[in-house]
Amino acid sequence: MPRLTITLSDARHRALKEAAARRRQSIASIIEESLEASGIKDSVSASALVARAREAAGMTADEAMALAVRETRAARSP
Repeated sequence: MPRLTITLSDARHRALKEAAARRRQSIASIIEESLEASGIKDSVSASALVARAREAAGMTADEAMALAVRETRAARSP
């Protein structure tokens, strides 16, 4: 598993350590949960989510792409 070094304020690091101790979890598991809750997903999970949404909407991949492009353009328009 890859490792990552991050810089946190002393107060945030202390709060994270305290939360881990209270929950009896590792800091890594709390960070993983937080990333998941924030919508950060690996490409396989994200692709599966998109496929399920497209299927539920009854759209082909081309129809879904066309809709996404239209909505993105509309959101960017002044």
